[in-house]
Amino acid sequence: MRAALRRLFLRAVETDAAATLRAGVWETRCLHCRRRLQVREDGEAMGHATLEHVVPQAWFGRRTAAALTAQVGDDANDARNLAIACAGCNHAKGVRHDARGPNDPRARDVVQGLLDTRLQRWREADTAEHQSTAKKMPGDTAPDAVTRDARRSR
Repeated sequence: MRAALRRLFLRAVETDAAATLRAGVWETRCLHCRRRLQVREDGEAMGHATLEHVVPQAWFGRRTAAALTAQVGDDANDARNLAIACAGCNHAKGVRHDARGPNDPRARDVVQGLLDTRLQRWREADTAEHQSTAKKMPGDTAPDAVTRDARRSR
């Protein structure tokens, strides 16, 4: 798995109040169905864990999704917009609600409900845990590390 994707996984679990780190493995629940999911301490997904962009990436910049995207700082990779979901739920959301787009009222309602759940599970990343993403990961380049650090200082 690419280093950039592992960092996004870590950003999601470190800011998820339902996630706990035990013996080098983050354990949390699917945002949709609450299935137990795991992510290694280095950000590698285990089993059926996938990265969920709660507000779909394709919805950013769309006027009809502006109220949703504003809740996550208009940044698809903002930690508030990242969650862990099982592969089945993530795929189902993608082919049903995400694909309908922000013009579909039902799709907006589903995404808003998931975003509400994600924000209820929000926690600030613990300094010690957050430092795990500050370590240089294989595949990092200097500009990427600088960008990551700049995002963290917001």
